Amino acid sequence: MARYRDSIHSRAAIAGHPLHPMLIHFPVAALTGLLPVDIAHIWTLDEFWWRAGLWLAGVGALGGWIASIFGLIDLVTVREIRQKITAWCHAILAVMMLSLASLNWLLRFQNDPQSMQFWGLYLSAITAALISLAAYLGGRLVYEHAVGVDLDKV
Repeated sequence: MARYRDSIHSRAAIAGHPLHPMLIHFPVAALTGLLPVDIAHIWTLDEFWWRAGLWLAGVGALGGWIASIFGLIDLVTVREIRQKITAWCHAILAVMMLSLASLNWLLRFQNDPQSMQFWGLYLSAITAALISLAAYLGGRLVYEHAVGVDLDKV
């Protein structure tokens, strides 16, 4: 079988398994789940949805920053990753998205639901869009550039 590319191994890994892709699923789920929760709050005006949104925003932002630490370690310590434009675009989008997610949580934490419900929805929608773009680029890093994939075992 001819191999057209080599594996790019992660430095932030446990037993060869990269940590960034392992940790990113929960923050992505929390931050994308925030959008329908905000819509439910606006639709029903039930305080439950506002509290759920506050928790999802906090868990998503904090979890995303933790997962991004391991992605950053790979970006700055693995030359092959650093040379990929896709990796830099993924990282820049992730920082933008996590900044908006952090702002979303902070505004929710400091303000009452009535004054923030539309701003929360707006920030959640932009964050979800940026997550989609960052996830697409992350998928390209894995499936097209073999970042974190051991092709010898495939």
